[in-house]
Order: sequence, then C-alpha cells, then structure tokens
Amino acid sequence: MSIRAVVWDVDDTLFDYTTADRAGMRRHLVTEGLLDGYSTVEQALAHWRAVTDQQWARFAAGEVSFEDQRRDRVRVFLGDRLSDDEADAWFLRYRTHYEAAWALFPDVLPALDALAASHRHAVLSNSSLHVQDHKLRTLGVHNRFETVLCAAELGVSKPEAGAFLAACEALGLAPHQVAYVGDHPEIDGRGAADAGLLSVWIDRSGAHTCAAAPAGPHRITSLAELPALLGADTRFGAPSTFG
Repeated sequence: MSIRAVVWDVDDTLFDYTTADRAGMRRHLVTEGLLDGYSTVEQALAHWRAVTDQQWARFAAGEVSFEDQRRDRVRVFLGDRLSDDEADAWFLRYRTHYEAAWALFPDVLPALDALAASHRHAVLSNSSLHVQDHKLRTLGVHNRFETVLCAAELGVSKPEAGAFLAACEALGLAPHQVAYVGDHPEIDGRGAADAGLLSVWIDRSGAHTCAAAPAGPHRITSLAELPALLGADTRFGAPSTFG
C-alpha cells in the first residue's frame, strides 16, 4: 500500500535548530559577560551543546520533566545552584536571542509544497507542545500539519515505538502507510523503521556514508529527494521545484 502521510521531526529537520542555537547562545554569552571563563567562543558553544545533549537524554529517558531539563541545562552549564526562577529567567534571556535566529531550512517549503496535494502531514517531536506549537506558528508552517504531537504530552518519546504509533493513530493510518522524516539516524531513523513506518533519515551534512547508515532508514541529503522517494505525483496542487 502506498504512503499516505508524512510525519515530520522539527528540530534540525524542518527548523535549523543548530544554527539558531549557536547564534543565540553566542549573543547571549556576550551579553551576559560569560566568555571570560573560556579560551574561545567555540569552546563555550561546545560546552553548551554537550550539556544540552546530556540533559535532553535525561528528559527522553523520563528521568526529569521538560521544564526541569531546561533548568538543569542552565545550572550545569553555569556550575551554579540557581533557583527555579533564576534558571528560568536566564533561559528566557537566552531564548530572546535564540528566537531572533529562527529559520526553516531552504528545502522545507519546496518539499511541503510538492507533497501538499498527495500526502497528509503531521509532526512528532521529542520536545513539548508549547514549544513546538509556538515555533511552527512563528515560522509560518503550523497550518501545514493536521496534528502536532510531542513527547512531553504523550508520555513517551522517540525512539520508542509508542511515540511513532501514537502519530499513526492520530492520523488513523497503519504504520506502513506513514513515512517519518527526521535528522537523527538512531532516534528518528532506526526508531521509525523499527515501529514499522517508512523511515527517511535526512542527513544534510552528508557526514555519513551509505555504508555507515543504520539498517532500515532511507538516507537522503536534501528534502528535494523526498517526493521521488515517496512516489509523489507533483503535477497537481502546488507546483514542484524538483523538476
């Protein structure tokens, strides 16, 4: 049976999270006067990313709430036992700089346009609905998706099969009728494949060879490759830019 819907990851798939996070944190560190403790800006940014990955893994494992992982990111990064209110205030100041740098990847709107008439669309993210709903509205693409599902509200996160199956259930489709597109080879790629979806791993950096790709996912380096992979007929609806 053909693929009838595409479920999308958000960060580093639709939205250029890495670039926005680095640009926002760079401005924030300068504003807060926090660069003196580092040899270079890159060292500070690498520390922030390492702390973010560590605390995000704790949230994904169900060890802490979404709000607490964010507060702990601030505390660990600063090496300071801040109160919840202090940590929230620090993160809010960072978020102002971060949101100023928000942008979609250039290949996102052409891909959504090309698939608009042929496929239904939804979002499944390991973040929270409050965060991703606001992000998708700010980026102007919220109305492209029938539903937005997030781990914080679902109570289960990728790569657990339950997260992917919840998206299929929300669409009223069987897993084999749904494609999942995400940037992480294991959390998104292998997770979706193991849950029975058509798994599409977007590897924009091209850092991984086909031989190194995990078993199951289809690897692409641009969303321009997605309509052909899904067998989409883009002659109808919005014109495709992939001719």
